[in-house]
Amino acid sequence: MGQSPSGGAWHGTAAADSGLMSIGAVLSALRDEFPEVTISKIRFLESEGLIEPRRTPSGYRKFSAEDVERLGHVLRMQRDHYLPLKVIREHLDAMERGEAAPLPAVGRQRDGEPAPTPAEGPAVARVGRAELLAAAGIDDTDLREWESYGLITPLEGGAYDSEAITVASLVTELGRFGIEPRHLRVMKAAADREAGLVDQVVAPLRRHRNPQTRTHAEARARELAALTVKLHAALVQTALGVRLP
Repeated sequence: MGQSPSGGAWHGTAAADSGLMSIGAVLSALRDEFPEVTISKIRFLESEGLIEPRRTPSGYRKFSAEDVERLGHVLRMQRDHYLPLKVIREHLDAMERGEAAPLPAVGRQRDGEPAPTPAEGPAVARVGRAELLAAAGIDDTDLREWESYGLITPLEGGAYDSEAITVASLVTELGRFGIEPRHLRVMKAAADREAGLVDQVVAPLRRHRNPQTRTHAEARARELAALTVKLHAALVQTALGVRLP
């Protein structure tokens, strides 16, 4: 049985079954440290094999305390170290095998330099083209097609924001249901409009001469982005008449 970073087992025994949590309870437990986490994010991490909650006979997810600890560890590595999911999975697998597994630095530093801190901003959270292809499990033809639709856009110099890995993984997942990348242009257009609305709110703060005010602008942008994502998800669920477990 694998070990967590604190030394505990990832998956509890039958004696812990009574303490299993619903996905909503897990969300509440994580919100203090990860205010931007969503049910969709948790379900995506499960689909990527980062966590393996149990399922009830009716299909609802049930999480043990060890599952929640592992999930927190995954979110922490994303937030603090900007690691792609593939790298995180390999790191956790090594830990479960009992191997020494120092956190790697991916696309964030020059040789011999310490990794930048998260305070340096999202501009340093980058991955190269080869890293993006490997982490998302796609080929160059796929990436060129998605770029032509504006779903993924390289930054100056040819690198990509690390969030491009998440976008690529989700595009791949939707493709399994017959939703082609060209169909997703409407989602990209909606996302651009939502981002523009957030930018209108925070732009005056970003232009302020006070550095603390500019820092506050980035925190405000993250908060507004999380709220718009939650609203968008709720509106889609309402329109479809479905509820996520």
